[in-house]
Amino acid sequence: MKMNSILITIVFVFCQLLSLAQQRPNIVLIVSDDHAYQAISAYGSKLMQTPNIDRIANEGVLFKKAYVTNSICGPSRATIITGKYSHKNGFKDNEHSSFDGSQNTFIKELTKSGYQTAWIGKWHLETEPQGFTYWQVLPGQGSYYNPDFLMMDGSKKRIDGYASNVVEDVSEEWLNKRDTSKPFCLVIGHKATHRTWIPDTIDLGMFDNITFPLPQNFYDNYAGRKAAAVQDMTIAKTMIMGYDLKMFENEEAKNKEGSIKRMNAEQRKRYDAYYEPIIADFKSRNLTGNALTEWKYQRYMRDYLSTAASLDRNIGRTLDYLDTHQLTNNSIVIYISDQGFYLGEHGWFDKRFMYEESFRTPMVMRYPGVIKSGTVNNNLLMNLDIAPTLLAAASIQVPGDMQGQSFLPLLTNKKAKGRKAMYYHYYENGEHSVSPHFGISTGRYKLIRFYKRVESWELYDLENDASEMKNLYGNKKYKKLTEKLKIELFQLINLYDDKEAEKIFTEKIKE
Repeated sequence: MKMNSILITIVFVFCQLLSLAQQRPNIVLIVSDDHAYQAISAYGSKLMQTPNIDRIANEGVLFKKAYVTNSICGPSRATIITGKYSHKNGFKDNEHSSFDGSQNTFIKELTKSGYQTAWIGKWHLETEPQGFTYWQVLPGQGSYYNPDFLMMDGSKKRIDGYASNVVEDVSEEWLNKRDTSKPFCLVIGHKATHRTWIPDTIDLGMFDNITFPLPQNFYDNYAGRKAAAVQDMTIAKTMIMGYDLKMFENEEAKNKEGSIKRMNAEQRKRYDAYYEPIIADFKSRNLTGNALTEWKYQRYMRDYLSTAASLDRNIGRTLDYLDTHQLTNNSIVIYISDQGFYLGEHGWFDKRFMYEESFRTPMVMRYPGVIKSGTVNNNLLMNLDIAPTLLAAASIQVPGDMQGQSFLPLLTNKKAKGRKAMYYHYYENGEHSVSPHFGISTGRYKLIRFYKRVESWELYDLENDASEMKNLYGNKKYKKLTEKLKIELFQLINLYDDKEAEKIFTEKIKE
């Protein structure tokens, strides 16, 4: 009789735990690299179709005004996981930063509360992940073909295949082995669409019959914008024929390229069969000047979008897995890039600037039963807000040092009000020669302060100048607006306790 009572108690407790797990949502956070919203059909792109990213938006919400705090890979991930700005989480740039894993993260809070937590794929924070129940991450930037993974036991494991497919395979393996009595949070970190944009062999050539229109400001002369004038990230001058565009001068040069050396015989055969005729055709043209630049643009776009195709396809695999295992109705799915990217706007590739193409990031979210299908949200949101949002969804108190704010109320309460302005701070002063800068955006107006490499202010009216071609700073008509924005910028600097920006803000620029 006593044994029966014990068994009944055990079964009751198990059922209670199972019920709690079912009530608390599972979380799948998919983070890509350098994926431009301009290349996503849910955002109106005509460049390509992204049916699986679109599916998340169609079954949930499309965020039209999602932004990042610092438009560069590692710092963006650090902000996402900590809910804090770069100057608070300590990871300011990719050149000198190393993530302090001892600090609190939304993952640690989830793990403490009973979630199974995992990060699989691109991590790019220099130190080993902490606070997860499982992790398997790419070293550094990772490789597109036959990628290596750092394992929890300190070993390194190479897996044959294309990175986007392999990361999804490993993610599904972890999901298959998880404890189904507990809720889970899985972060899937994709390498795509990071430079050097090497597509999966099955996607080679899928855009070769398309001639992409040049962005209107492709031949930008950067008049009135000192920082833009000194950058080194143009398709014309910076993009490398071999490394970026696979147009190697000879077989020896090609064989030295690390990404190609990793390929197995079959992968290399398909790679050569595709690119060799393009190389021969290119050499026969003897292109120069604008003709060469525009040829490079077409080549870049074809490789970039073909790489994005595999990313979208594997996001579809994630959604299919949730469907097949009856997890869809109790799972939050968020897709976000670590920042935006330039697809020829201003003549550029890469990111970094506070201009819209890199400052703004694609983000879509599905949360059945909470978010109505087909929702479009126009609030100003930041990657800073993901951590507190996910903790709020899991009914966990948000730590006081997190600087973001949950955007769940904006999705469930029509009267809820979001932020009126956003603060941004980019620090790196090396690769691509982009001057460090900080600034404020209200959605319509943007005020930027550049420093170190270039000392200058810039002001834009996005309603009348969406491409940010005309710097209005110093224009007498905008004097009062400029003064108002400076006050608001200083308030944000103090709100987020950015001492470095505070010091620079008060310094007078030497013209």
